[in-house]
Amino acid sequence: MTDLQAIVDSVYSDLAGRIGEGKLADYIPELATVDPKQFGIALVTVDGKIHTAGDADTAFSVQSISKVFTLTLALGKIGDGLWKRVGREPSGNAFNSIVQLEQEKGKPRNPFINAGAIAVADVVLAGHLPKEAIGEIVQFIRHLADDESIAIDHNVARSETQTGYRNVALANFMKAFRNLDHPVEHVLGVYFHHCAIAMSCRQLAHAGLYLASAGRNPLNGGSVVSASRARRINALMLMCGHYDGSGDFAYRVGLPGKSGVGGGILAIAPGKASIAVWSPGLNEVGNSLLGSAALELLAQRTGWSVFGQ
Repeated sequence: MTDLQAIVDSVYSDLAGRIGEGKLADYIPELATVDPKQFGIALVTVDGKIHTAGDADTAFSVQSISKVFTLTLALGKIGDGLWKRVGREPSGNAFNSIVQLEQEKGKPRNPFINAGAIAVADVVLAGHLPKEAIGEIVQFIRHLADDESIAIDHNVARSETQTGYRNVALANFMKAFRNLDHPVEHVLGVYFHHCAIAMSCRQLAHAGLYLASAGRNPLNGGSVVSASRARRINALMLMCGHYDGSGDFAYRVGLPGKSGVGGGILAIAPGKASIAVWSPGLNEVGNSLLGSAALELLAQRTGWSVFGQ
């Protein structure tokens, strides 16, 4: 029997001397104020057992990790109709690239780059006021994590709204190609606020557990999505979850994952566990430097990989 707590502790211990490495996402002013010397790990198995190390209970801005949950909601609303508006291919470009969006006539390459997530936010907004759509997203994540304390960091949301000019450009560009149904400012309101949700590694690992459990939430026994949909969301995370670092992450870690520029990463070991890591310093492609290293060690020491032992 693998001692998962011992593995989590050993990964934390081996990387503790590197805490603080990487570069903060200072283009979002509020994220530039985060203490870089923080590092947390939380691993929740499909039977609900949790193993943690370091700053696993410190809340941080999940940023693009939230796109996994809004994608799940959007698929629940319109199913495979979503793929008429968003692709399923790796981008190979920066997460906020405008060039690719122009070449492909306003259809984002996948739901995890910024343009794709803006289109997904537009789907979630259907039939709602922006405040209602934001509330639905937060409530969905609270339900998944079985934790009513999860909330939006309004300072981060304000910071993104005031400085997110590139996202405004992306949204207007898609609107010009008729790939947004709602007013740009409403869609961006949903987008900026869902990126500003704050969660700890413990909460995030719990929230992602349905993707490790064939679409079911083992915390309450409820069905979230079908097993086939969970498998497809995992496939998208593996191919596209780390922007133009997705191939390297698949090579080194071998698990579906989704990163955020707040320094968090959610990784899924299908049938086994949901794992969340966090350290604010980023590598050159915008993924947590220490978090990526931690998941590589964890995958090696557990033997977990979607590509075999």
